[in-house]
Amino acid sequence: MRVLIVEDEVRLAEALAQILAEEKYMTDVVNSGLDGFDYGLSDIYDAIILDVMLPEMDGFTIARKLRDNKIQTPIIMLTAKDSTADKVAGLDCGADDYMTKPFAPEELLARIRALTRRHGEVLLDEATYGDLALNLSTGDLSCGNKSIHLNFKESEILKLLMANPQGAVTKEDLITKVWGYDSDATDNNVEAYISFIRKKLSYLGSTVGITALRKVGYRLEDN
Repeated sequence: MRVLIVEDEVRLAEALAQILAEEKYMTDVVNSGLDGFDYGLSDIYDAIILDVMLPEMDGFTIARKLRDNKIQTPIIMLTAKDSTADKVAGLDCGADDYMTKPFAPEELLARIRALTRRHGEVLLDEATYGDLALNLSTGDLSCGNKSIHLNFKESEILKLLMANPQGAVTKEDLITKVWGYDSDATDNNVEAYISFIRKKLSYLGSTVGITALRKVGYRLEDN
C-alpha cells in the first residue's frame, strides 16, 4: 500500500514515513501544499495523511480541490487545532478522518487500516493466483511444496499483477506504484524485475506465467 504524507514539519514527516515503513507501507513525502495537491492528483495512493497548516496551499483547500477533481483517496487530516469547528471544517472539505497532534502511532495506523478497508482495500496476509500463494508479510512465494523469497519490489509487482487477474497492469502504473511518483525508474527497470520474477516462477514449476502485452503492459495467465 502506498501513502502520501503532506507535512511541512520535516522531522514529523520523516517520523511518519518511518512508522509506515515499519508496517511495510510505501510512502511519498512532500512539505508544501502545492506539491501535496499535485501528488494527490496522480491518484496512485491508497491513503493521504494531510496537515492543515501548510505553505502555499492549506490542507482544507487541498482536500476540497482533490474532491472537486474526483479523487476519492481516503484523507486523514492532521492538525494541532482540536476545536469542533476545525474538525467540522476538515470533514466538510472532503477529509475522511481528523487527528489532532500529538497522537499515538498505533492510533494512526489503526485509522489508516479502517479507512482503506472502508474504501475497498482489503488488507490480507496472502495473495493467490492459480497455483501460487504470496505471503504479503514475508515476501515468500510458494507453489505446492516449494517456495522462494521475493525481494520487496518483486513482491510488490507480483501483488499488483495478482490484484488485476483479468486485466493488464501498465509499466507506468508499476513504476509509480512500486518505485514512486517522482522516481527515475524506466521501462528497463520494470522489464528487469519481470525477468527476475519469471525465473522464480520457473524455479517453482508454476503453471502461472507473466504475459507481455505490446504497448499495454503485463498480466498473469494460468496455463
